[in-house]
Amino acid sequence: MAWSSGQKYLAEFLGTFGLLISVTGAAVLSLNVDTGEFSADSRVMLISFSLGLGVLGMAYALGDVSGGHFNPAITLGVFVAGRMKARDVVPYIVAQVAGGVVAVATIAGVAYGNSTLWGNTQKIAIAAQGYSGNGSPYTVALGSVFLLEVAMTFFLVFVVLLATRSEGFSKNLAPVGIALTLAMTNFVAIPIDGASVNPARSFAPAILSAGWSGSQWAIQQDWLFWVAPIVGGVLAAVIERFLRPSPG
Repeated sequence: MAWSSGQKYLAEFLGTFGLLISVTGAAVLSLNVDTGEFSADSRVMLISFSLGLGVLGMAYALGDVSGGHFNPAITLGVFVAGRMKARDVVPYIVAQVAGGVVAVATIAGVAYGNSTLWGNTQKIAIAAQGYSGNGSPYTVALGSVFLLEVAMTFFLVFVVLLATRSEGFSKNLAPVGIALTLAMTNFVAIPIDGASVNPARSFAPAILSAGWSGSQWAIQQDWLFWVAPIVGGVLAAVIERFLRPSPG
């Protein structure tokens, strides 16, 4: 059975939509509609598990169609690993970014239904990621955030590449391992920078909030959440190639 290019791109759009609506919905709609406050520890758990479960569902539903990347860093890692055609890389990333933007816009639309929630949503730039400076609410230095994003994306893409090997004994359970790894990255990184590990995840809230007063920091800092995850993903692909078994 062969899937057309259009089917693959649509699957990446829908999968990224599902991923972003899971994580952004948990991040934004967990804000108290009256006070804008939340329990920090419980919110980290809520967001992490919501993202993991969202990815798990999308991976099982759409993984056979497109490979279930839903993340430009994974797409580039898969390409560097030699497991996808160059002509599909840019359309995959475009579909992922578009799916992310539509998902975040959907959650923003829900938040708009309550004036207090909407105001708090604007304050956090629809749950965008960031680092210290330029008005960002995060307080960790740029270099530390860069290192964290590289490391967390490395682990995610590394698990994706090894768990989905055609000769792997655990291929049918790959979505479970990937979802748990993604949840782990969020447990670690949410308190530091909001946890990206996915350029599409960061770009969508950043671009949609760019015109709001006090929220421009998100789009100004978004470059890091492209560069660092891509570095981590490419590094994972290089290591995965080194760990391939010898033929025969």
